[in-house]
Amino acid sequence: MAVHSRRARLLRAFRRLLLLAMLGGLAWLGGLFWFAASIPRTPPPPGSAEATRNTDAIVVLTGGSGRLSTGLELLADGRAHRLFVSGVYEGLEVQELLKRSRQFPGEMECCITLGYSADSTVGNAYETADWLRAQGYSSMRLVTANYHMMRSLLEFRMVIPEVEVVPHPVASPNVHLIDWWMWPGTANLLMTEYNKYLVTRLRYTLEKLIES
Repeated sequence: MAVHSRRARLLRAFRRLLLLAMLGGLAWLGGLFWFAASIPRTPPPPGSAEATRNTDAIVVLTGGSGRLSTGLELLADGRAHRLFVSGVYEGLEVQELLKRSRQFPGEMECCITLGYSADSTVGNAYETADWLRAQGYSSMRLVTANYHMMRSLLEFRMVIPEVEVVPHPVASPNVHLIDWWMWPGTANLLMTEYNKYLVTRLRYTLEKLIES
């Protein structure tokens, strides 16, 4: 009788754990679809307040196609005084950046600063924060991939909450956000980024609780 009762308790506990796992999986899946739907498909439309807003600096996070060229175009359009490129590595993108900046030596070359120490989004935030504070800047336009923007904004908010950050998402032609679940590469990218976002959101929430 005791053995039967123990087995029944174990079975009930297993069923509860299984139910919790299923509910957790459904919550994660629902959050993933919310995350994918929240990713901006296009940059701020021309003429909008976000597109025309001037800031002290433009900050580009390296690591994806189109980010550096977007940052240069914004600098050439006069959207900020300086361009800071965080997480620079020796590669084709940086060589092209320097080549393009030298085409306008009186206008752009002197206004570009490269940061070499960051190797992650957290590192980007700290590297940029040090540079912004050294310059005395209080606003910046953040240029990064659209799927990377939500996590980046949280990281920057934790490190430099006193600085106004204007998001400027860049869409990659290789990331298919329409019917993304049908594209294995995009689906894997979004799942990875969503998990990283959840970890960052947890850190952000814990920091807020500690501060309060």
